[in-house]
Amino acid sequence: MAEAYPRTLMELERRFSSEADCAEYLAGLRWPEGFRCPECNSSRAWRTSRALWVCRDCQRQTSVTAGTIFGDSNLPLALWFRAIWHVVTQKDGASALGLQRVLGLGSYRTAWSLLHKLRRAMVRPGRERLQGLIEVDESYLGAPEPGKRGRRLGAKALIVAAVECVGRRKLGRIRLRQVRAASAQELEAFILENIEPGATVRTDDWLGYRGIKTQGYTHEPMPMRVPPKVEEAVLPRVHLVFSLLKRWLMSTHQGAVRHSHLDYYLDEFTFRFNRRTSASRGKLFYRLVEQAAAIPPHPYRTLRNPVVAPPPLQDGGT
Repeated sequence: MAEAYPRTLMELERRFSSEADCAEYLAGLRWPEGFRCPECNSSRAWRTSRALWVCRDCQRQTSVTAGTIFGDSNLPLALWFRAIWHVVTQKDGASALGLQRVLGLGSYRTAWSLLHKLRRAMVRPGRERLQGLIEVDESYLGAPEPGKRGRRLGAKALIVAAVECVGRRKLGRIRLRQVRAASAQELEAFILENIEPGATVRTDDWLGYRGIKTQGYTHEPMPMRVPPKVEEAVLPRVHLVFSLLKRWLMSTHQGAVRHSHLDYYLDEFTFRFNRRTSASRGKLFYRLVEQAAAIPPHPYRTLRNPVVAPPPLQDGGT
């Protein structure tokens, strides 16, 4: 299926004026080569009057939303598509309260749940790892804690970031993750997952990074026993990303983000940052719908209470 998407809000309204129009579009993204049965992978199927595909080989009935992020929701696809358009067209991100107002949703919980499901879809399965020269560093989120110095976590969240260096000054793609500690185990796992072996990784001289050269990377440790302003000059790109991230969390979400949900906000920031130069909001709409069709359902209980969760960043949560 060729990349087809609305360019404006008016075009979105015309193109997806009915639930059938939305379902047809989603089917084209989910099965670009034609329907495939999720049970037996057969392409032989017929459609019922209720818009279900019935496999001719195993008789399984499948809807276009089954097994996707839309699958466990009672919301119509037309509303989902308008929510996605709102999310991708907001320069600084969307809050649950703002989405509730724009869509006229009856409850804050519905808007909150919808946004968190979309955040799960903002990480593309099998995405390419960063390449070339990469800056990597960590930073804390949270209020200052008296008596806590160095890389001791306390009640704050510790974030590690990787930034592609493009040319002399430009920033390429980024990756972000919350880690439990600035240990070699945590930092090396982040680098292996997000940076292509053979890349040059530039870090400070923290001992947690010393083992990465045995993992197939060229390591450039930079001495950091210097004042903070000099430190930022040595790793300028990654420090700029941290600054933009903290400003975004405060301006869009008033900093009220729990540790248990923080990684999904980091995914949203990464999704937006890596597509910051895109001239077409419609293409971002296309990408997010496409990725949402590839992500399994996330019931509300798993959104509200993730299985693994460090202590809360601060009281309250969005």
